[in-house]
Amino acid sequence: MAKPLLEVSGLKKHFTITGGVFSRKIGSVQAVNDLSFTVMEGEILGIVGESGCGKSTTGKAILRLIEPTAGKITFEDHDITDISDEEMRKLRRDMQIIFQDPYASLNPRHTVEKIISEPLLIHSELSAEKRKERVHELLEVVGLSAYHASRYPHQFSGGQRQRIGIARALANNPKLIICDEPVSALDVSVQSQILNLMSRLRDEFNLTYIFIAHDLSVVKHISDRVGVMYLGNMVELTNKDTLYEKPKHPYTQALLSAVPSLDPDVKKDRIILQGDVPNPASPPSGCVFHTRCPKAMDICKQIKPDFLEAEDHHFVACHLYD
Repeated sequence: MAKPLLEVSGLKKHFTITGGVFSRKIGSVQAVNDLSFTVMEGEILGIVGESGCGKSTTGKAILRLIEPTAGKITFEDHDITDISDEEMRKLRRDMQIIFQDPYASLNPRHTVEKIISEPLLIHSELSAEKRKERVHELLEVVGLSAYHASRYPHQFSGGQRQRIGIARALANNPKLIICDEPVSALDVSVQSQILNLMSRLRDEFNLTYIFIAHDLSVVKHISDRVGVMYLGNMVELTNKDTLYEKPKHPYTQALLSAVPSLDPDVKKDRIILQGDVPNPASPPSGCVFHTRCPKAMDICKQIKPDFLEAEDHHFVACHLYD
């Protein structure tokens, strides 16, 4: 039976807003606000939501690429929230990230061999010859060839560059990979190739993914469970089949109503959300979604709903199901 690889409890990340002559603190942007979830070994957890909802910030905070404001992050039963930079550096061989832009994330002055071998240089004691062999092996694994090692990033297409980014993430045999919208910058035909590659690598190397995206169709294709975020809060979390067939939160229902169907005979009742996403520097009181929710009640404006298990393994933050 799979056991938890990562546990996140009460995670918060607030960015300070400064102003005035002396740059004093005048407020804060609540990018991530009290997130709690668990990722099991070998699982793919999808995280979806509108742009600016805090998905990417969540991923970077888990890896301590940015420091969390509050909360607890447990990786393999070890609390990594406050460990030193040196301890975190050692741990990074087990926790990697694939970035959204496959060109910006690769150093244009380095060859592919140098890009992929850099993690090996930092985290292993392999000789130069062994590192070169490992680079060639990784290129073959992600669908490229050994002769590509001497080329530079600008000589590849977007899909090929993302394969190089995946190879770099795999270099030290990590256990957890956070995928920060890894296919959003790619053509649709290339997206499917990269998603199929990532699924195959998960099975081949027993990887665990946190897959961050805004495309619900992409997340449905690759994920085992899906969490929906809105304005820094997790509003719903369950397995993908349940979420797509029986969404409980009004925000999830609205998102899914906008997904086009491949069947022309299927008619959907589109849920149009009114208004704009509130300012995360001044979020609404109570439920953060109540300003746009078609089912909002008086209690929604006053009391923030708890993130509770409405049904078996189906968590939702909504007073309708509290």
